[in-house]
Amino acid sequence: MIKKILDKMRPSFQDGGKLKAFRSVFEGMETFLLVPNTTSKTGVSIHDAIDSKRIMSFVVIALLPALFFGMYNIGYWNAVASGHLADATFFGMFFYGLAVMLPKIVVSYAVGLGIEFIVAQWKHEEIQEGYLVTGLLIPLIVPVGCPLWMLAVAVAFSVIFAKEIYGGTGMNIFNPALVARAFLFFAYPSKMSGDSVWVNLDPVLGLGFQASDAYTMATPLGHAAAGHPVTTDFSHMISGLMPGSIGETSVIAIAIGAAILLWTKIASWRTMSSVFIGGAVTAFLFNVSGMESGVAAMPWYHHLVLGGFCFGAVFMATDPVTSSRTASGQYVYGFLIGVLAIVIRVLNPGYPEGMMLAILFMNMFAPLIDYCVVQRNISRRARRAKISQKN
Repeated sequence: MIKKILDKMRPSFQDGGKLKAFRSVFEGMETFLLVPNTTSKTGVSIHDAIDSKRIMSFVVIALLPALFFGMYNIGYWNAVASGHLADATFFGMFFYGLAVMLPKIVVSYAVGLGIEFIVAQWKHEEIQEGYLVTGLLIPLIVPVGCPLWMLAVAVAFSVIFAKEIYGGTGMNIFNPALVARAFLFFAYPSKMSGDSVWVNLDPVLGLGFQASDAYTMATPLGHAAAGHPVTTDFSHMISGLMPGSIGETSVIAIAIGAAILLWTKIASWRTMSSVFIGGAVTAFLFNVSGMESGVAAMPWYHHLVLGGFCFGAVFMATDPVTSSRTASGQYVYGFLIGVLAIVIRVLNPGYPEGMMLAILFMNMFAPLIDYCVVQRNISRRARRAKISQKN
């Protein structure tokens, strides 16, 4: 039925049709709804049961637990800030978070897909599917206090300078979502850090409670960086009932997403596990080094569940475009991300997070890591060939 409807609509979007200006949109929706049946005419082609759009769809599904919990967490902290936690209901807090979060998602997709539509029309290509995931990732890794206009500027910067300028989906060097966050952090630091950006204080669409403008709340990492002991219960660190970026607080929700990505074999378990191993080893070494101030004083296992460490390890470090692609290289790539994230947290008190910069830094070296792995394999096979010839 869907194919018949699309076949009837197709002439209007082809050359000479009334809607030919929207041909890229039509082709993008067609390949999203139906698996294309076109095949290559020349050369060798490998066919698989899943294409890039299906992969992106699975990643979006894996992000939903973190998204839904983030919505609830927004409403929860609004109730806490207003002193009405006892009067708040689960659905009241969730729908308040939905009302706050939905405009951010709409702005992200509208700006990002709008730019991709313009580029696709200019290049006479279909709209690429990569932004399907990026458009949801960006709202999840920003504080709830990030203004919509600021989010729109960051999305535009990311899509243009971190993706399209390299040739579009599959060609970018850096993770576009992290580039958007980095742009916001360095261009508008007051809206990305501090104690006043993690809680939404105003009612939205008649939902939520009015809180005092003087209410502030630091994240556990920010609290530790200021030299104060972390008072957040470890159970809250796991569940996610603490201030932080919208989708990064709940380890349980992120773990569900990780299970989906690993079960569908979309994410690399080598990269994911190596990030945690590298972070755990580095944090443990700082614990035993005698440093007893700031973030360094936190137990090593707190580092793995606070901030964007889990979210970055599961959804950012495993990005198949910007991460290492060789099996051995994924171990090295992930391990170094974990190491760098903890080093930045501990040694840079002005930036207690660290995961964003660690992944972006290693994005630059992923091709070099793969090159070294491939060259090592070539050299090893050449030596075996020489030995076999002598024998």
